Amino acid sequence: MKLFSKNDQTSGGADWLIVGLGNPGPKYEMTRHNAGFLMLDAIAEHFNIEVRRVKFKGLYGKGTIAGQSAVLLKPSTFMNLSGQSVTEAMSFFHIPPERTLIVFDDISLDVGRMRIRLKGSAGGHNGMKNIIYLSGSDLFPRMKIGVGSKPEGWDLADWVLSRFTNDEMKTLKTVSENVTSAVELLLSGAPDKAMNRYNS
Repeated sequence: MKLFSKNDQTSGGADWLIVGLGNPGPKYEMTRHNAGFLMLDAIAEHFNIEVRRVKFKGLYGKGTIAGQSAVLLKPSTFMNLSGQSVTEAMSFFHIPPERTLIVFDDISLDVGRMRIRLKGSAGGHNGMKNIIYLSGSDLFPRMKIGVGSKPEGWDLADWVLSRFTNDEMKTLKTVSENVTSAVELLLSGAPDKAMNRYNS
């Protein structure tokens, strides 16, 4: 599915779309599956961007990062339908997949770790699956935020919907600082530097 012409330009456009994935509502606050929301909040705070406008089946805000106009988006569709919100925002602001950064949780990484990739499959993540399916592209740069692997005896759904411990939240504070630095590098055109620095 082609979202828009490569040459589309409107006054309402933007250079980048940055999306944090999660589930809306108090029930899901501070859960592992909402790591994307937590990191987007940190990005918004660091770059002084208010994410309060209601549109695109989510909350969004617009500001400047590394000299680039950036839209920050938190879908309100619930994780499995994230693509509905993301593709609407992409179409409205005329932003291609290559400039749509997705931030989400990853159970294959320990808490405290992150991994940046410039494209690829969904890796089993339902939010990414829906985004790739509805957009028809897997060229999305993404930041995977470690939330820890499922302990033995746990159901996967119960694990990702469990809350971070107090110690893990302290660790995530450091991760959020790395995320904001990595975002600045990515938007300034230095993806290799961001990956070399933060994929360790």
